[in-house]
Amino acid sequence: MKNVLITGGAGFVGSGLGLGLAKRYPDWKITALDNLKRRGSELNIPRLTQAGIEFIHGDIRNPEDLDSQLLKPDLILECSAEPSVLAGYNSPGYLLQTNLVGTINCLELARETHADFLFLSTSRVYPIAYLNTLKFEEQATRFQLLEEQSITGASKEGISEEFPLNKARSLYGTTKLASELLIAEYADAYGLRTLINRCGVLTGPWQMGKVDQGVFALWVARHYFGKSLKYIGHGGTGKQIRDFLHVDDLLDLIDLQIQKLDQLKGETFNVGGGLENTISLYEMTQLCQQITGNEIEITGVTQTRPGDVPIFVTDSRKVKNITGWKPKRNAKETLTDIYQWITEYEKQLKGIF
Repeated sequence: MKNVLITGGAGFVGSGLGLGLAKRYPDWKITALDNLKRRGSELNIPRLTQAGIEFIHGDIRNPEDLDSQLLKPDLILECSAEPSVLAGYNSPGYLLQTNLVGTINCLELARETHADFLFLSTSRVYPIAYLNTLKFEEQATRFQLLEEQSITGASKEGISEEFPLNKARSLYGTTKLASELLIAEYADAYGLRTLINRCGVLTGPWQMGKVDQGVFALWVARHYFGKSLKYIGHGGTGKQIRDFLHVDDLLDLIDLQIQKLDQLKGETFNVGGGLENTISLYEMTQLCQQITGNEIEITGVTQTRPGDVPIFVTDSRKVKNITGWKPKRNAKETLTDIYQWITEYEKQLKGIF
């Protein structure tokens, strides 16, 4: 039996992992802690309760909400975050307190209870200036990475863990990278088993997508509800691409990592859909039209937002080779899952989207 604490446990990723683990391991005690700041996260509380997961309305910024005597975890899944790059430019205080001070408070809890610590970091730790030097060609529906790249850690497969880290990356990415460094220090000083996953774009049902974060769910929802969208930046054509990972594919990996933590402790992995699971906004529009049967107004905005990049693909070969894991769900399956979720919960979601 395990006693698992999931921070950000009512959020999209935290609730997805919690519900998945509860189904696979009904004898585990799972606690979800969340401050419910993100609109729509409150809809997950009944789902968590029904699955036997205890919900605590708390905030990792407050050390008193992480009472070691009350929680007593032997595994912490640190999924809490202010996940928006733009938030770092507009209101850095909350982002810094949550993503950095909050992680320190979680590490203190791990130190006091000697809990294992799995941390969800981000591909945004990689510097923007270096990402903007990637060589790509413009095709009919997307930008495409070229095979030959001049920077270490970059290839046609995307960005690997060897990509340089010595330039600016946004306050959001910096809080996550700083947290990674602190995790390594706590692991070394206190003998903790830790693991870091630098995740790319995660998506799936129950993601309350917004313009600055959760673009897959937002794209499906806007098509479903007949609302307009914009192709922002990079010429306004929607050809910028990302790789994506269904949250259920992430669950499969986290499950494997928990079981093999003694072997994997101390590792940092790039985790994403990889080259075979890439899509542009333009291509996503075509799929959303097929799935929903609706066409909506989409306008192009040529001005690029701060911190945005035209192309990012996660090179996940390291984690695939070591664990044997690989994603199973493609773009059409993933977007269809989101569509079916919105269809089923339309009344609850209409006000959010």
